[in-house]
This record gives sequence, C-alpha cells and structure tokens, in this order.
Amino acid sequence: MINYFSKYKFIFYLFNFILIILYLFPGSLLGWFLYKDFNLQPQITSDFFVSTNHLYAYIVLSAIGFLTFRKNNQFNILSIYLIFLSIVLEVLQYFIPNRSFEFSDLFGNLLGVIIVIVLFYFFKNNENFKN
Repeated sequence: MINYFSKYKFIFYLFNFILIILYLFPGSLLGWFLYKDFNLQPQITSDFFVSTNHLYAYIVLSAIGFLTFRKNNQFNILSIYLIFLSIVLEVLQYFIPNRSFEFSDLFGNLLGVIIVIVLFYFFKNNENFKN
C-alpha cells in the first residue's frame, strides 16, 4: 500500500485540489450535496477544542502526502507545505463571503498536520517503512 501512493502522486494532488475547492468556495459544497443548503455544514463528530472536521481532513491529506513523498528532503518540504497550506487556507476564509476565519478551525488544521508529522517521524526509521 505504501508503494501505491508513491507511484500515483495524482492521488495527493487530487486531495489537495478537492480540499482547496472545499475551503475556498463561498458556502458549503458538502452542505449543498447532503442537505441541499449551502449554509449548512455537515459535522462528522462534535467539536472539542478544535474543529474535528478540519482535524480529520488534514490527517487524511497529511497521511496521503507522507505516504506519497517518503524521502527525507521531501519529508521536510512537505511538512512546511502542509503547515503553510493549513494557515493560508484558513486565513483566506476571512475574505470569502459566507465563510469565516475561526481559531478552532486553524488549530484543527495544524493539529491534524502535526499528529501525522510526529507519527511519520517515529515510523520513518522503521526498516519496513524505508524505500
């Protein structure tokens, strides 16, 4: 499975594209798809201190990214990219109609990325994980 992602990088790029569209669309595309209402945002689980929807989205995106780009120099660049992406997309929501900047969303984004960075940092030294 690990080799699957590194051979098919388009999966990571597709997830990036979908996430950017979902973040920057003025309203909720998922709300329209599920409830036929752009103002309703589906909630997977209730929020705790961070937005769980954002946490889950960035855990999935980060995991796919780190499975795709496993080399050491790629690990560092991808970590910076994902942190930068999580901050920029949330800040851009401040300027988009029907969207809003929220610190709980930002912390959910960053926590999702950091969780995967920590997990992959510990697992990258494992013999089965190396190329």
